[in-house]
Amino acid sequence: MAIRVVVMLAILLLFAGFIALCSVGFSKKKKVMQGIGAAGIIASLLLFVGVPFSIYTVDTGEVAVVKFLGQANNVRYAGTYFDFWITKTYQKYDSKTQTISIKTATYSSDAQTMDIQMTVQYKILSDKAIKIAEQYGSLDVLQDRIESVAIEKAKATLSAHKAMDIIANRAAMSPLVEDSIKKAIDEKFYVDIQTVVMTNIDFSEAFENAVEEKMIAEQNQLKANYENETKIAKAKADAEAKIVAAEAEAKSNDLLEKSLTDKILRQMYIEKWDGKLPNTVAGDTGSSLMIPTE
Repeated sequence: MAIRVVVMLAILLLFAGFIALCSVGFSKKKKVMQGIGAAGIIASLLLFVGVPFSIYTVDTGEVAVVKFLGQANNVRYAGTYFDFWITKTYQKYDSKTQTISIKTATYSSDAQTMDIQMTVQYKILSDKAIKIAEQYGSLDVLQDRIESVAIEKAKATLSAHKAMDIIANRAAMSPLVEDSIKKAIDEKFYVDIQTVVMTNIDFSEAFENAVEEKMIAEQNQLKANYENETKIAKAKADAEAKIVAAEAEAKSNDLLEKSLTDKILRQMYIEKWDGKLPNTVAGDTGSSLMIPTE
């Protein structure tokens, strides 16, 4: 565009110069100067009409399809070109990465409704720009077609899964949807699908609440099971500890009983006796005799 402006200004200055020359020729009545001035004016007008509008600039990140009398016959990449504007026109396409944001509604295999959001990023194949111009005309038409196919394939992919499976495996849904879209949008679309990302999956509020309640119930059941198992384990450990203690005590008593001989019992009796005789001594006939202690 800047080059076109510079050329237009140069031609306008040339046009002004020839007008001035022509004016001087008339004032001095010099036909040669008048002729040169008039010819210069005509030439300047022709240059102004033909040259600036025939200068085209294709920016970086663009590709242009050149149409000769309406028929696409060439592709121009980044640069500046001269093509006569009356016979040739330029149709430019953005060759940078394009992003489509999609929102739609669909169903799971068990008939649960969900609202999905996803983004599709793609780039046109620059060397196929003529094909795009011939089959789609504009990038908007091509993009609408890509969006329609992406929605169709996303719905088909998600509808093959149950709602609970989708919730449990949200992260796995994007690769599945991406794969199905890439297979559908192949070389006949003349684009390269770069990424497809599922940004959100929302089920109905009633279903979300039901799932939340189910998860809470499952968590409570797991907690109850854990507490019950803990109590059983503790009771089992206590019972085993008591058995071990009883077995140890029985073994100890058995060893003690075996070790208490008459000699040892007599010695223990002597160690315990305080030196006093008993007040009553029983005879063989069962009669007893009182012995004074003082």
